[in-house]
Amino acid sequence: MAELAPEGSQFDARQFDAKMNELLGDDGQEFFTSYDEVYDSFDAMGLQENLLRGIYAYGFEKPSAIQQRGIVPFIRGLDVIQQAQSGTGKTATFCSGILQQLDYSLVECQALVLAPTRELAQQIEKVMRALGDYLGVKVHTCVGGTLVREDKRILESGVHVVVGTPGRVFDMLRRQYLRPDSIRMFVLDEADEMLSKGFKDQIYDIFQLLPPKIQNTRDIIMREFRSGSSRVLITTDLLARGIDVQQVSLVINYDLPTQPENYLHRIGRSGRFGRKGVAINFVTREVEKMLLDIQKFYNVVVEELPANVADLLLD
Repeated sequence: MAELAPEGSQFDARQFDAKMNELLGDDGQEFFTSYDEVYDSFDAMGLQENLLRGIYAYGFEKPSAIQQRGIVPFIRGLDVIQQAQSGTGKTATFCSGILQQLDYSLVECQALVLAPTRELAQQIEKVMRALGDYLGVKVHTCVGGTLVREDKRILESGVHVVVGTPGRVFDMLRRQYLRPDSIRMFVLDEADEMLSKGFKDQIYDIFQLLPPKIQNTRDIIMREFRSGSSRVLITTDLLARGIDVQQVSLVINYDLPTQPENYLHRIGRSGRFGRKGVAINFVTREVEKMLLDIQKFYNVVVEELPANVADLLLD
């Protein structure tokens, strides 16, 4: 996972990273690595000629800071987090990455882009069409407030890229109007906003409908974790019930689960097969009630983190 944050504030996971290293000692692993290669021109990025024509026709002459760092790792197939201030060209960055990797002889959805609002989704489609004008890209926007039958007609006729809001995209997948079999690129635009404004469950539902062959990276990560070559695993509730690794001794809840029953599934990843396990919860004043609900639900007391937490981990 490459973190690209040359501008603006740092991704909050760095604070989590530091806390994990503090708890685990000097051997704690770094979860995000920065991508330091900088390309001063679009021509140096190895892009298709017709994509370059679209980029220059759109009015770009020299790549912005995020484009200098963000396009190449995307087209190399890396998982990336791209962060920059508004108006610096993030949309064109991931649109270029998608357009470079599409198989234009296959008129099936190969890339899915989710955005929080219909206006932003429509803007992304506009940029995608403009940059891909010389490539013959077929793009469709799936958003609320439009006719479902029109979405059905266009999707069944064949598109390369779908841009949409989570609700409508999930509906299209559920109805099987949008076939996910060929999707191999996924972009979550304005990720921080989407994951904090009630879209999270819908996004998880969408992931459940995507083909297993996608995001095989997860399988590789799990194999590394089970074998011990990776000592730290960060996951969502998607895997809360599916991790049975004997060596797991510590679970840290960075966010408390909204459903009390999920708490047991989470902390139950440690202390398996008769072993002892430790669970640590990060709790802010805003979620104190959730912790009270969990304690009431299980009739237990979750104690304040003791000073000798290291001794507990070593027992």
